[in-house]
Amino acid sequence: MSTDVSPSSARPRGSASPLGSAPVVAEVVRSGFVESVHHGIVAATAPDGAPVLTVGPADATILPRSSLKPLQAVAMLRAGARLEGELLALACASHSGEDRHVDGARRILESVGLDPSALQNTPSLPLDEATRTRWVREQRPPSALGQNCSGKHAGMLAACVAAGWDTASYRDPGHPLQKLTVEVVEELTGEAVTVTTVDGCGAPALGVSTLGLARAFGRLASAGPATPERRVAAAIRAHPGMLGGEGRDVTRLVAGVPGLVAKDGAESVYAVGLADGHGVGVKITDGYDRARVVVATAVLRRLGAGSLGEGVDALLDDLDADAVVRGHGAPVGEVRAVPLP
Repeated sequence: MSTDVSPSSARPRGSASPLGSAPVVAEVVRSGFVESVHHGIVAATAPDGAPVLTVGPADATILPRSSLKPLQAVAMLRAGARLEGELLALACASHSGEDRHVDGARRILESVGLDPSALQNTPSLPLDEATRTRWVREQRPPSALGQNCSGKHAGMLAACVAAGWDTASYRDPGHPLQKLTVEVVEELTGEAVTVTTVDGCGAPALGVSTLGLARAFGRLASAGPATPERRVAAAIRAHPGMLGGEGRDVTRLVAGVPGLVAKDGAESVYAVGLADGHGVGVKITDGYDRARVVVATAVLRRLGAGSLGEGVDALLDDLDADAVVRGHGAPVGEVRAVPLP
């Protein structure tokens, strides 16, 4: 059974958290000097779901945030949502708000006879800098369609219409769709959802461990034919640009590594699944995003991802190189993962 967390029931300030025991997993290096460090949790699982690598309290509950979106999409399909291809990938997305993303969310709604007024995600401007600048220049206000979770919310509404469920209360943790989502998350992670709180977009945010997150993505990436899990994984692989956006690391990673599925999450979470069933979960405990990719690529190298295709090693190097430290506009250092045990 999950636990609802509200400000009044949250852990008191100053009390111990299991995240506090997380070790250093990345260093910020400036001209050879270690300036800062990031603590974190790492988990990698075998195709049977057993752990093959853990760093830190891998069984402690975290909030995977948007990394759970592909699992939420599995629940949408099980509820009967008719999502395929790029629109199914968009339902898994924390998209950049490019025109294709906004148009896609609108298309999902139109397919079930709804319009954007049905969306209940928090309005915002697009994440993509060029698109956001254009919106500001055109004096377009923040909108639910432009916010990065609009694909997920549109998909949830499509699932509600398909199943004959109420659309006005779709964000409520007691709604049939949200109960089904908990069942899917528990099935794929292999553990109970221990926390239910509110995500930034207003939908429920579910708590599981980093280890469970890795296990779920391994199962998603290796799912058998004709399953909702396989449909989600296939959509992500075929349309990585709908999952993130132009230049986004998650889009580049999925596009560049054969068979891989991945999803980034707020507060510095990353989840990856390989086609052979290996899974990876990363949580940087200070919530700062700059270290999560270099830690994830280090784990992928440990799992032998470089052998999955020509150019994969170069891609991982390029992703690492994005975490550059600058001085007077010039590169003077890097964010680097510490050696894995």
